[in-house]
Amino acid sequence: MDFNVKIEVGRSVYRGDIVRSLAILAIVLVLISAVLIAYKALEVFPPSKPEKPTLTPKEQYVRNMTVIYLPMPRLKGEVSLEEALSMRRSIREYTDKPLSLDVLAQILWAAQGINEVKRGFRTAPSAGATYPLEVYVVVKEGGVIGLKAGIYHYNVFLHALELVKTGDFSEELAEAALGQRWVRDAMVNLVIVAIYERTTARYGDRGYRYVHMEVGHVGQNVYLQSCVLGLGTVAVGAFYDDQVREILGVPLNYHPLYIMPIGYAKEQYKLSFKNLEEFYTEQRTRYGK
Repeated sequence: MDFNVKIEVGRSVYRGDIVRSLAILAIVLVLISAVLIAYKALEVFPPSKPEKPTLTPKEQYVRNMTVIYLPMPRLKGEVSLEEALSMRRSIREYTDKPLSLDVLAQILWAAQGINEVKRGFRTAPSAGATYPLEVYVVVKEGGVIGLKAGIYHYNVFLHALELVKTGDFSEELAEAALGQRWVRDAMVNLVIVAIYERTTARYGDRGYRYVHMEVGHVGQNVYLQSCVLGLGTVAVGAFYDDQVREILGVPLNYHPLYIMPIGYAKEQYKLSFKNLEEFYTEQRTRYGK
């Protein structure tokens, strides 16, 4: 009797295993069928691809990064620092003479180039070496020999230009700068932007002051190097930030601080030692009275 009961129980267990196996197989077959149906449906009705925006030639972004290696900067010139300081002036009148790539390379190196190769320090001091500034170059049509009109980013470690977008944006940049014609007339414009958090992450709100000090250092470097090369420049701070940011195509946390138009000066300022001596002599005489 006990033996028969065990047989019946065994049969019941066996039948239960078969039922469960068949149920699992059915579920698997249903899933496979669903996948095949979905796959066939995608073949028949493929998902629509998002339409690419139609861009004018001026607005056409470069999809594949174009990197232009600049000529190596010169570390020795024919004009002394004292002479360069005596020549420093804000100049707003430029000729139509284009810049060479060598000249542009020298200006960019003066602005943010590497001058200490072991730690990557730059030509302008930065609080804690946080380096919150980025330099963009807006080149007008025919502004630089052998270089297409467009907007470029200066890669400080490669000493190279990275093409951001092609086209002559000098007119748009001048409009964003309240119509200042020297921005439109210059062969190139440097646009210096700040990413504040690079510095404020370490120094808090005090970091904003450090960033503004730093852009002043960079601006003076550009002034002095321009004088030495027979160029003129002027630091422009009057512009609509959002419009400049849109022209450059940079994120919202990139804050434009300076526009520096650059071109060959129509008339370069020069100070003679005689004029300086006469000025100081006269001031001392008045002071003595």
